Amino acid sequence: ERKRFYQNVSISQGEGGFEINLDHRKLKTPQAKLFTVPSEALAIAVATEWDSQKDTIKFYTMHLTTLCNTALDNPTQRNKTQLIRAAVKFLETDTVCYRVEEPPALAELQKNEWDPVVSWAEKRYNVTIGSSTSILGPNIPASTKETFVSHLASYNMWALQGIEFVITQLKSLILSMSLIDRHITVEKAVLLSRLEEEYQIRRWGNVEWAHDYDLCELRARTAAGTLFVHLCSESSTVKHKLLQD
Repeated sequence: ERKRFYQNVSISQGEGGFEINLDHRKLKTPQAKLFTVPSEALAIAVATEWDSQKDTIKFYTMHLTTLCNTALDNPTQRNKTQLIRAAVKFLETDTVCYRVEEPPALAELQKNEWDPVVSWAEKRYNVTIGSSTSILGPNIPASTKETFVSHLASYNMWALQGIEFVITQLKSLILSMSLIDRHITVEKAVLLSRLEEEYQIRRWGNVEWAHDYDLCELRARTAAGTLFVHLCSESSTVKHKLLQD
């Protein structure tokens, strides 16, 4: 945390996009690059994060700012192909594809809650995914992976950074794409990603504070990542409509 050193937050349009101004200073990335984002709506969202900080700046609450820094600085130096391959690799260990046989109540819960999302994804993308109770996981066909590779290639680099962030939170490509395609809500996606944990909590009780904190944090990160993808993907017409609404 750092003491808040500015009074006013504003945005302005520069040559490379929209910039964030803290009083008369222009925001920079950790690598000292000019903090420039591709859309006005995203700039407003980032500016809101900075403006909502009180006496101290809590960087760990500023998920949109962090995602923009990652997109601008690209600290891992990955290209678009590498980002896409990393995202698709999650299919091999996707949360909703790993099932239990015991206890029967949890197995039934997984079937009832996860099967509809898997079925939706198979129909939406015209692929075969399936599930498995084996520790090795399901055998995902190569054609399914290539379909997701082609689909993700339609996103720009900024949006892909957000998609990977959401996938990392949910440990699931399927849940992430269902969320980004607006098939399920953030709350639903988080609940489905934590299905076994929620089952155990209902059975044994939760650790006071810890469970609620983890849940809220996961929702916040997932929501921020999803918003980031949408604000980096939508057309300018939609962006201005969002601002007017």
